[in-house]
Amino acid sequence: MTASWPTFDVAEMAQEASERAGVEYRSAHDLRAARRALELLSIEWANRGLNLWAIEGPITINLVAGNNQYNLPDDTVDLIEHIVRTADSKIDFPLDRFTISQYASIPNKLSPGRPTVIHIRRAIEPYFAIWMVPDGSVDYQLVYWRLRRLASLGRGGTGVPDIPWRFVNAMIAGLAFYLALKSKDPAVQNKLPLLKSEYTEQFGLASDEDRDRAAFRFVPGGYEFI
Repeated sequence: MTASWPTFDVAEMAQEASERAGVEYRSAHDLRAARRALELLSIEWANRGLNLWAIEGPITINLVAGNNQYNLPDDTVDLIEHIVRTADSKIDFPLDRFTISQYASIPNKLSPGRPTVIHIRRAIEPYFAIWMVPDGSVDYQLVYWRLRRLASLGRGGTGVPDIPWRFVNAMIAGLAFYLALKSKDPAVQNKLPLLKSEYTEQFGLASDEDRDRAAFRFVPGGYEFI
């Protein structure tokens, strides 16, 4: 039997956060303000580090002979693991990740051979480059695990945030703090330190719950617990 967890939509989160912060929540404008704050909160969480529920993979790309550059989905934050695989024998080889300066120092970026290096560009339209470049004598695949951006709530503000249930309280606490930041009410402003402290605590509790059962590192094929 699959458990059915209670889910808060944007309107319910906005109502709860407004009550905690002591700000008014009466109109469609207030809902739009809450939606904007939640979108900014999602961006903040992406900048905080690894959101385990937003990891996708393994994703496989067939490498093309003579081609050294490949596009990534636009919502890719970063690649967290990557290997090159022979398509026929399914043998995996590690790839070293190069910085911009390391990749730029390679004299011939189209040198033929089995890829040993990956360079990831976290641009507005993200992509990666490989070196060396397959010449067609062996069919290679690149396999990666990516961290994606949290899904947008949409313009209507009536969706459900792209978070697991254990982070709901942290998001509501963060939303309460964000809403209070915009209030001009002195009583609400006086609550900012308390709201920030509560947000920090709730986020910490949720983050620790994701990691406190065992130390782990992400490896091709899944999580390895140590």
